[in-house]
Amino acid sequence: MHYDISFPNLGITFDHVGKVISLHGFDIAYYGIIIGTAIMLGFWIATREAKRTGQNPEDYLDMGIFGVIVGIAGARIYYVIFSWDMYKDNILDVFNLREGGLAIYGGVIGAVIAVLICAKVKKISAPLIFDTIAMSLVNGQMLGRWGNFFNREAFGEYTDSLFAMRLPVDAVRDSDITEKMWAHVQTIRGAQYIQVHPTFLYESFWCACVLLVLFLYRKHKKYNGELFLMYLFGYGLGRVWIEGLRTDQLILHRIGVPVSQLLAALIVATTGIILMVQKIRYTKKK
Repeated sequence: MHYDISFPNLGITFDHVGKVISLHGFDIAYYGIIIGTAIMLGFWIATREAKRTGQNPEDYLDMGIFGVIVGIAGARIYYVIFSWDMYKDNILDVFNLREGGLAIYGGVIGAVIAVLICAKVKKISAPLIFDTIAMSLVNGQMLGRWGNFFNREAFGEYTDSLFAMRLPVDAVRDSDITEKMWAHVQTIRGAQYIQVHPTFLYESFWCACVLLVLFLYRKHKKYNGELFLMYLFGYGLGRVWIEGLRTDQLILHRIGVPVSQLLAALIVATTGIILMVQKIRYTKKK
């Protein structure tokens, strides 16, 4: 197998990008390291935001542990449901997370459920909790996408644009390679390569922009829940077009539409309306 990844139109080449790091004979997936790092940073961001807004940071450590478990479970369940053909013949693979297979929207749904439960138990305003963790969620999505880089997954269709990414065919799942990619396959030093949209990079950059907007606006929010609505609207807006580029979409087979793209569009429409209505209400009160 070839392990190089390059961005030929930028003149950038990484000669050896492995999927795991070995420590004393034990392999640890980079995907897991990145997710773990994102979770730890998420805890730090949430507790800092809780302290800034006069809440008890320890509440968020307690809620965070529960939220991470439910969020990861939700992300996996969402992915497995819409990729059932990959797991129906080997159920045990459902529990193998080392090769990826976490759907971000499933994680968000899991996080929402966890927050509603914790708000009830802790007797804290759910909208306030959502605002406090909004930056943690988008940070997790921004960093988590780099796990796709190491796994050579979640990329888009063939392109020769400035940010085109070149991947060796033997390092990519056959099911992710389209006819258009095969039509433009390149042979370099005896190895076949495809050239694709690095959608993981697009989404990571988009999330960084959303994170910056939330960070700058957080001290100016008008009501509890506003930051979370902005997060859903901003992230969903980017996901609508980015999802359309990907070749490994989870498809809603009855209508032939990518599940995440449809969900993103619905979230954008819903949160957009709520934000507008709330803005009108706030303006009338002034």
